[in-house]
Amino acid sequence: MTRPVLLILITVLVLAGSWLLGGQDVTLQSLRGHLAAVAEYQQQRPVLVAALFAAAYVAITALSLPIAVWLTLAGGALFGFWVGLVIVSFASAIGATLAFLAARYLLRDWVRARLGARARGIETGLARDGAFYLFSLRLIPVMPFFATNLLMGLTPIRTRTFYWVSQLGMLAGTAVYVNAGTQLAALDSLSEIVSPPLLASFAALAVFPWIARAIVGILRRRRVCAGWTRPRRFDRNLVVIGAGSAGLVSAYIAAATKAKVTLIEAGAMGGDCLNHGCVPSKALIRSATLAHQMRHAARFGLADTPPAVPFRAVMDRIHRIIADIAPHDSVDRYAGLGVDVLQGHARLIDPWTVAVTDPQGAERRLTTRAIIIATGARPVMPPLPGLDLVDPLTSETLWSRLADHDHAPRRLVVLGGGPIGCELSQAFARLGSDVTQIEMAPRLLMREDPEVSALVADALRADGVTVLTGHRAIRCGIDGGRWIEVERDGAARRIGFDQIIVAVGRSARLEGFGLDLLGIETDRTIVTNAFLQTRFPHILAAGDVAGPFQFTHAASHQAWFASVNALFGTLRRFRVDDRVIPWATFTDPQIARVGLSETEARDRGIAVEVTRYDLADLDRAITDGAARGFVKVLTPPGRDRILGVTIAGDHAGDLIAEFVLAMKHGLGLNKILATIHIYPTWAEANKAVAGTWRRAHVNPRLLALVERYHRWRRG
Repeated sequence: MTRPVLLILITVLVLAGSWLLGGQDVTLQSLRGHLAAVAEYQQQRPVLVAALFAAAYVAITALSLPIAVWLTLAGGALFGFWVGLVIVSFASAIGATLAFLAARYLLRDWVRARLGARARGIETGLARDGAFYLFSLRLIPVMPFFATNLLMGLTPIRTRTFYWVSQLGMLAGTAVYVNAGTQLAALDSLSEIVSPPLLASFAALAVFPWIARAIVGILRRRRVCAGWTRPRRFDRNLVVIGAGSAGLVSAYIAAATKAKVTLIEAGAMGGDCLNHGCVPSKALIRSATLAHQMRHAARFGLADTPPAVPFRAVMDRIHRIIADIAPHDSVDRYAGLGVDVLQGHARLIDPWTVAVTDPQGAERRLTTRAIIIATGARPVMPPLPGLDLVDPLTSETLWSRLADHDHAPRRLVVLGGGPIGCELSQAFARLGSDVTQIEMAPRLLMREDPEVSALVADALRADGVTVLTGHRAIRCGIDGGRWIEVERDGAARRIGFDQIIVAVGRSARLEGFGLDLLGIETDRTIVTNAFLQTRFPHILAAGDVAGPFQFTHAASHQAWFASVNALFGTLRRFRVDDRVIPWATFTDPQIARVGLSETEARDRGIAVEVTRYDLADLDRAITDGAARGFVKVLTPPGRDRILGVTIAGDHAGDLIAEFVLAMKHGLGLNKILATIHIYPTWAEANKAVAGTWRRAHVNPRLLALVERYHRWRRG
């Protein structure tokens, strides 16, 4: 039987039952009359009456008809307490389960589609605590029993769990009403059945599983900390190790909530993003972009002008920008916010004690209620023979090592084809370096779709970068000048260079912080649960050291959860919501993505519909001389819910924000299409792709009818 037919059948049965019951006068007196009518027949056929009663109870409960209370009273009056309790208890649980299954079969997929990305978070919580919620609702019916049956059918709770929790949770209430039914003749109203003390008892029963669960959690925490002496008093509410993005945000939130917090940093405030990563690299890219525009000024109606590139001045500008932004992350600023900032190396001594060694070698120890480890990551140096001989640069060291160079490296090798390698390759090529980029994988940017990789590779080659994908680095050497040897398909070749930048990835900083002393598990990153807690619930990790993302914005996002759970986790914990994490690669063209890519959807067997809008058709892209790239949106077939977006083109990192907002809050393409976008702007591309999707889903039959209507109107 198809779902529509089954839905119609159930609707007809419910309406018919409601109509029949609507003509009945359901009171205690009428119930006594009905029971007297069947009493004689019950004496002759007791088993048959019991079976018919049970079947009727199951059917009425399954159809959610509002007379279950009256039937429960009848069960006690007809069969006595124990037999009535058994019949009603099992019949009610079976009927509730049938209603649960009907709601799941008929409505769950529709509800999940309407909720979109929010459904996953709700389902995760209910999968974890659904039995507790159901038990509480059964004992304290803040909503009618039939509504509970239907709503739970929309959740991922298992059918057998629903059944036994319902049977157990409804048992106390069933017993009360069955017992009242045995004394039906003495009842004057239903209000006599349930008294305030009885309701209080039910509430206590409902709360008991949650109290028991909390006690178990406390015992587990104590067992984890067994063997360590817990301080009676603490110097701090929170100690944060690392003053990068995750550490700074964690300390900020703690201070904002008036907690006593200490932030410890061994290096420069601001971490990698400010000093070695996002800030200097984007400053370099901006200078390189201007040099590129000067060379190609004819595209804008001006004369091409080969730029003079005083590289030392470019690097000076980068360091000035770092200095201009540094006050945002400075010791003075955070001290002014109420954070105690210490310069030095932090090491865990026990689960509540952090030793801080300052630059002069003096040590002090702090006791704290909670600890957040936000020690970040560092560039990976591969085990490549001879690499140490050629004095390699990394994305961390090149800013200081090249600061006093008058010219960009004449011959530069960039080892790695990820976002960092691609950004640096293009920037240095535009500043005058002869760049060779080496990547072992078959294409650049392996996390993106092949068409994105090809677009970036073509852009790099157009800027003069020699892109060598599918090449494996074998060794380095210095005889006759610095060189690197690469191999492809069994053939080896040597490439000479003046400088080499190693950009093959980053690894979490895990050593030297006492993690091994406390037995805190690590596996490339610190192993945490969904609340960012380690094996010690009051020791948490956030940012690159916790993974799985290595983005500054992801670290800031995690920091909120880490700090709130560290400070208030004994009252309530929050699971990290990482369902919608965007990222961007700032090459030219920029690449930005959120959610699924087309390749990932195919590999996971997820059916998607791909809607694409080429930026060559965007008016603002044409006026800016940047009419290349695309916006690609993935949706479920026939639906406007956004599963993933890839944008390739100018301002992609900014344009993606609208889709991030839409995915986060369950807004579909129709909502974007209905939103006014200023003309002429790049943001119109987002509305344009939504319009492309809408045009592809116009009902042809409806269009034919409209056409006939217009023809009729014309006479």
